Amino acid sequence: MGLFRFADICKGSQVHAVSPIERTAEFRMNVENRKLKESTSEETPSQSSSFATKLKDPAVKPCLKFADHVETLAEIFAEIDAASEDEKSRLYLEQSFVFRGLGETKLVRRSLRSARQYATTVHEKLVYAAWLKYEKRGEELITNLALNCKGRALECPQAVLVPGYTPYAAFDPCPCISSCRPFEPEATECSTSGLEEDNDFVFFIGEDKVLCNRQRIASLSSPFHAMLYGCFTESRAAGINFTHNGVSIDGMRAVAEFSWTGRVDRFPPQIVLELLTFANRFCCEKLKAVCDGSLAALVRSLQDAIVFIDYALEENAQALLASCLQHFLWELPESLHHLEVVQLFSKFDGRRRLIMAGHSSFALYSLLTQVAIEESMESDLSVCLLERLRETAVSPRQKALALHQLGCVLLARKEYKDAQEWFEAAAVEGHTYSLVGVARAKFKSGHRFSAYKDATSLVCEHKSTGWMYQERSLYCDGKEKLADLKLATELDPTLTYPYKYRAAALMDEEKVHAAITEINRILGFKVTPDCLEMRFYFCLALQDYDGALRDIRALLTIDPSHMMYNGRVAAERLLHLLSEYVEQWTKADCWMQLYDRWSSVDDIGSLAVVHQMLESEPAKGLLRFRQSLLLLRLNCPKAAMRSLRLARTHASSEQERLVYEGWILYDTGHREEALQKAEESIAIQRSFEAFFLKAYTLADTSLDNASSAKVVELLEEALKCPSDGLRKGQALNNLGSVYVDCGKLDLAADCYVSALKIRHTRAHHGLARVHYLKNDRKAAYEEMTKLIERARNNSSAYEKRSEYCDRDMAKADLSMATQLDPLRTYPYRYRAAVLMDDHREDEAIAELSKAIGFKVDLQLLHLRAAFHESIGDAASALRDCRAALSVDPNHSDTLDLYDRVQLNLIIHGN
Repeated sequence: MGLFRFADICKGSQVHAVSPIERTAEFRMNVENRKLKESTSEETPSQSSSFATKLKDPAVKPCLKFADHVETLAEIFAEIDAASEDEKSRLYLEQSFVFRGLGETKLVRRSLRSARQYATTVHEKLVYAAWLKYEKRGEELITNLALNCKGRALECPQAVLVPGYTPYAAFDPCPCISSCRPFEPEATECSTSGLEEDNDFVFFIGEDKVLCNRQRIASLSSPFHAMLYGCFTESRAAGINFTHNGVSIDGMRAVAEFSWTGRVDRFPPQIVLELLTFANRFCCEKLKAVCDGSLAALVRSLQDAIVFIDYALEENAQALLASCLQHFLWELPESLHHLEVVQLFSKFDGRRRLIMAGHSSFALYSLLTQVAIEESMESDLSVCLLERLRETAVSPRQKALALHQLGCVLLARKEYKDAQEWFEAAAVEGHTYSLVGVARAKFKSGHRFSAYKDATSLVCEHKSTGWMYQERSLYCDGKEKLADLKLATELDPTLTYPYKYRAAALMDEEKVHAAITEINRILGFKVTPDCLEMRFYFCLALQDYDGALRDIRALLTIDPSHMMYNGRVAAERLLHLLSEYVEQWTKADCWMQLYDRWSSVDDIGSLAVVHQMLESEPAKGLLRFRQSLLLLRLNCPKAAMRSLRLARTHASSEQERLVYEGWILYDTGHREEALQKAEESIAIQRSFEAFFLKAYTLADTSLDNASSAKVVELLEEALKCPSDGLRKGQALNNLGSVYVDCGKLDLAADCYVSALKIRHTRAHHGLARVHYLKNDRKAAYEEMTKLIERARNNSSAYEKRSEYCDRDMAKADLSMATQLDPLRTYPYRYRAAVLMDDHREDEAIAELSKAIGFKVDLQLLHLRAAFHESIGDAASALRDCRAALSVDPNHSDTLDLYDRVQLNLIIHGN
C-alpha cells in the first residue's frame, strides 16, 4: 500500500478536514509533503483519490505451491521411503521446496538438514551445509568467522569436506575436535640426512642440475618407474635433460625433496602449485593428493578462494576446489558481488568447467538462485542462474521450480510474453500455481478478459484454494470481486491482500473506522509491515496521530529500512515528521505506558513504546531484549533475533552479555550451551535474568521431579534479585506453572495472585487452571473472563475459557477464537471431535480440512487420518499419515497409526 499521500489524507477533500486546532500541524505537514511531492506523485489527483485502485497486486511467489499440498507431501514421503540411499538427499530437497511454498521456515530447515544428512558426495555436503548456514544467517554468535564450527558433524565446515556416506554420523562430534584437517594426508616421515650421499643421478633443467635418487623418483608414479627402470635410454643414463617438461629448477628441487620426505609444507604456494601441475602431468597421485590438501589448507578467506579457484579447476584438484567452493557458498550473498564468482556460476563456460570437475548440480543452482532472487529478482544474474538451474533440472518438480521461477523473474522485469511462456511450461510439468503466472502475464499485457477466463478455469478445474480466488478477484470488479475475496479469506485467512482490499474499499467510501476494523482482523494474528503501513494511513485520516505513530514505530521495529510511498520515502523520515505533532513522553511516562500496554497484552503498542525509549537510549541492551520478547510474541522471529543480537552488542556488562548469548543459543536450539552461558553469568554475578534463563532452559529440556525442584529453586533465586515488575510477573507466572505440574495448587495460586498484583495479566490463565483443578469450574470461567476483558489480544483466552464451560458456550468461545486468530488449531480439532461424537463423520473431516487447507499441522493431519481410518477410508488415512510424518517423522502416535493402516491395506489386498 505504497501510493497514499500525507497531503491527500490531510486535505479537506479527504475523509475529514483538519480542524483549526491542528492548523499548525497541517501547515508543517503540507510543507514537508511539497518537498516529497515530486518523488511520491506520478498520478493525477483524480487517480490518487482511490485507495483500492492503487493497492499493489499480490506477488506471484517464486516458489512451488500446490492445490493439494497434503497429497504432494504424502507422495514425496512415499518416494523417500522407497528410495535408494543416494536418492534421498534429492527428495528431501524437493520436500523443502513444498514447505517453503507453505511458509514453514522451520520445516524447510529440517528438510535441508535431512538432505545434508543423506548427502553422498562432498559436493552435496558442501551445498546443503552452506544452504543451512544461509537460512540461519544472523543467528550465529560469531559472524566474523566464515567457517566457525558448531560442534556437530552436520554443521561442521570441516566435516563436509570429508568424502563418504555416513548419514547416521551426522550428529556425532565434528572432526574439529581432533584438530586435524581432512585434506592433509598422513605424510611419511623420512629423514633427509644423507640426501647427497644417496643420490645417484641428476635432472638437468637448462644449465642447472638437481640431484635425485633413482628409486625415490621412480616410486612417484608408473611413468617415472618405466622411464628409470624400463627399456628406455634414461634407465641407463646418469643425467636426464628435463628442460622442456614445463618444470622450473625450484620445482624440480621440490620434487626431489618430496621424494624423500613426502611433505610439501616447507614450500611457498607458488611451488606447491607447480608441483600440483607436475603431479598431474606425470601421474604422481600421492604428490597430487599432498599438494591438493596443502593448498586447500591455505584457503582461509573468500579472496583466497578467488585466487585459487582457476588452479583448482584447471588441475582437477578436488580438495582445493571443494575448499574454494565452500568459501563461495559459505559467504553468500557477499560472494555474488565478486565478478569472478558470478562468472563461474552464471556463465555457460563456468558451468561446463564445474561439470567436468563434478561440482554442478540442481541443488547448487537452486541455492544460488534463491540468494540472487532475494537480493534482486529483476537482476541479470537471477536470469542467468535460472538458466543454469533449468539446465540441471531432472525431476518434474525440479523442472517446475526452475521454469516457474524464470517466469516470476521475467514478470518482474516486465517481459510478459516470455514470462507467460515459462509459466505455461511449468504448468505442463504439473505445477498448478504457475497458471496464476500465466493469467498475470496476460493481464499485464492488457488481456484482462483472457486472464479472467484462465483464473476461472483454475478455480473450476482444480481443488479450490484461497490463492485461486484471490487471483481471479484481480480481474473483476464490484460485488464479484468482493465475493471472490470473501471466498479467498474463508479458504485461506492468512492471505493479506483480501483484507487490504476490503479496507481500502471502505476507505474510498469514507468509512475509516470500518477500514481500521477490517485491517485489524489480519493484524490480530499476522503482523506484517504492509498492513501496519496501511493502518498508519487510516489513522492519519482520522487525525489519530498517536495511533499513526504507534504503527510506524512498530513497523520500523520489524523492518528498520522500510520504505513507504511505493518505496520512495523512508519510514524513518515520516516518523520524525509525525513525532513533532504528538506530546513527547518523558522516561517515566514511557515506563508507565509500557506497563499499561504490557498488562493489557497490547504487544504492538508495547513494541512502539520500546522503540521510543530506544531513541533516547539506543545502546541499552535491556530494552533490546524486551523488544526481542515482544517480536517473538508477534511471530516475527528474524526481527526478534536481530534485536537479541543488538542486546548482546549493547550489553552493559560481561554477565549481561552472557545472558543474551544464552538466549541466542536457546532460540537456535542449543539448549546445553544456553545452560552453560547462564551458569557462567551467575558465576560472575547473581542476576534475575541469568537465573530466569537457566530455569526456563532447564524446564524446556527436562521436567521430571528432580528438574522441577531445581526449576523452582532457580525461579525463587531469580525473584530475590533486582528486576522490574514486568519480568518478575513473568517469573511468578512460570513458577506457578511448575507448582501446578507438581500438584502444589495452593503455592501455584499464591504465585499467580502475586503476579496479578504487579499487573501480569496473563496470570489469570494460570489461576483459572488452579480453580479448575480444584473442581471449581465457575471460578475458572470467571477468571478467564477477566483476562478476556483486560487483554487486547485475547484469542487464546477465548480458547482456554472454552475448557471451563458447557458445550454450547465452548463452541461460541472457540468460534470467537477462530475469528480472532484462525491459525489456532485447537478450535478446529474440538469442533471436529464434537461432530465425530455426533456421528457426522463427513462434517468432522471437512472441519479439519478447513485448517489443513492453509496450515500444515501435525495434530490436524493425525486426527484426520484417524477419522479416515475409523470410517474405513484407508487410502485417505495413509495419505494423511504420510503428510503428518513429513512434518514430524518421529511422532509415535502417527507411526503407530501408519503401521496399522498399512497392515490393513495389505490384509485387504489394496
